[in-house]
Amino acid sequence: MSVNLTLLTVMGALYACGIYLILERSLTRVLLGLMLLANATNLLLLATGGYAGLAPMFSKDTDPRDYNDPLPQALILTSIVISFAVTAFMLAMSYRAWVLAREDEIQDDAEDRRVAETPSFDAEDDSVIPAETSEFPLIMIGSDGGGMSDTPGGAATVTVGDRTLNADDAAAEEQPGSRNISTPDQEGGDR
Repeated sequence: MSVNLTLLTVMGALYACGIYLILERSLTRVLLGLMLLANATNLLLLATGGYAGLAPMFSKDTDPRDYNDPLPQALILTSIVISFAVTAFMLAMSYRAWVLAREDEIQDDAEDRRVAETPSFDAEDDSVIPAETSEFPLIMIGSDGGGMSDTPGGAATVTVGDRTLNADDAAAEEQPGSRNISTPDQEGGDR
C-alpha cells in the first residue's frame, strides 16, 4: 500500500494547528482546534483505507482484492458524529461563558493556583510502609522477620490477660492443635 504524500502533509498541518489552538485560553480557539483535530483524524482514517476500489458489493465475477475497504468509511462517519457532538458542547460552553462574564477567556481561580503550588510529595501518602502492619503486639526485628519483640531490645514476651508468655509459646499457641495451655476449656487444650 502506498500513501499519498499530499494527504499526509495536509493531515500533519491540521494536527499541528489544532494542537496549537487547543492550548490557548480562549474557548473559541479551543473549539476551532478541536474541529481541526477532528478533520485531521478524518483524513488519517481516509488514508488508512488505501486507494479507491470497487464498491463492496458482492459479485461472483469480482476478485476480492479489488474491493474497497468499508471500515475506514464507517470510522469516518463515526468520527463526524462525535466531532459534531463535541462542537455543539463547546459552542454551548462558549455561549454560556459569554452570557455570564461577557468574555471568552478562561480565567484562573484561587483553587487552581493553590493546586499548582502544592508540592507533589505528600508525607502521609508517600511514606515508607513498615514490613509488619499487624494489629498484634509483636513487632518484627530485621527485614527477614527472624526475630520478634514487643519491646525494643528486650526479651520477646507477650502479655495475655493476667499472665506473660514467651513469644515462641505465644506463636505455638496460634498453631492448630497446640497443647501448650493447661486449662481444658481454652483453645488448644483437651476437651
